[in-house]
Amino acid sequence: MVKIGLLGCGRWGRLILRDLKQLGAHVAVLAVGEASRARALEGKADAVVSTLDALPEVDGYVVAVPTALHAAFLRQLVPMGKPIFCEKPFTSDASEARVLAQLAGDRIFIMDKWRYHGGVLALAALARSGELGPVLGLKTTRLGWGNPHMDVSADWILLPHDLSIAIEILGYLPKPTAAWAETSEDGLIALSGILGLEDRSRPWMQFEIGARSPVHRRTVELRCRDGIASLSDAYDDHIALQRTANCLAEAGASSVEMRPVATTMPLLLELTAFLEYLCHRQGPPKSSAAEGLLVVEHISRLRTLAGLGG
Repeated sequence: MVKIGLLGCGRWGRLILRDLKQLGAHVAVLAVGEASRARALEGKADAVVSTLDALPEVDGYVVAVPTALHAAFLRQLVPMGKPIFCEKPFTSDASEARVLAQLAGDRIFIMDKWRYHGGVLALAALARSGELGPVLGLKTTRLGWGNPHMDVSADWILLPHDLSIAIEILGYLPKPTAAWAETSEDGLIALSGILGLEDRSRPWMQFEIGARSPVHRRTVELRCRDGIASLSDAYDDHIALQRTANCLAEAGASSVEMRPVATTMPLLLELTAFLEYLCHRQGPPKSSAAEGLLVVEHISRLRTLAGLGG
């Protein structure tokens, strides 16, 4: 039985605990606060402790504390010498991420669940196959109302998803070109940007994220020379393909092909990958510390381009 030390049992940590128990892991939870402890007990944690030192010996750690605390906890875990699966983003500080990647880059992995999403994997396979011709670019939208994470602004919560999707589909992350933001007295509300226009020979990326939208939207659109493939919702069981041929001459006459995709929940898949890695049955999970650092650096650069400061 794989033994996991789970740090944090909040809104997302309780779901991680649920799936780890479903996968048969022995889970000891670091829960600070009565609400967190109650969630851990309700989730049938095998042990619940209130300090890091009190955690028993484990095979690996899963970090699900607030983003602002990632770096501090990772610094304490690195000397333990065990693999660490950290919730995204790696940190919200590029300098801290660089130090951690240098210290333990072979043992820290980032929980980018969208890299395990069936629709994203289908779009990635389509991009590699060339079925719709060369890839021109990628467009993503991630909108909703409110930001329940009080420790960091919405860009640090939403944008890592879309940047990790770009890594999965395009195979690399284009350099930030331009960005613009919407802010209020409470801070950032929305951020949009373009990546990759400095190299017209490679695919670009365009994104929009926001926490003040009356519509909840999660879309990924792969734009190729001969057509467009899209995922219209996180819970869709298909991607939609539309061919470019005669699109200008026959406006409104486009036929859409619905192609089914796997629907296993990405959180369960990424945790399975981590446990399999700990058992030496497969290679490391997706999103290395180097890729996590790249995402943090890109967000910092986009914030600077938008006049927000890195």
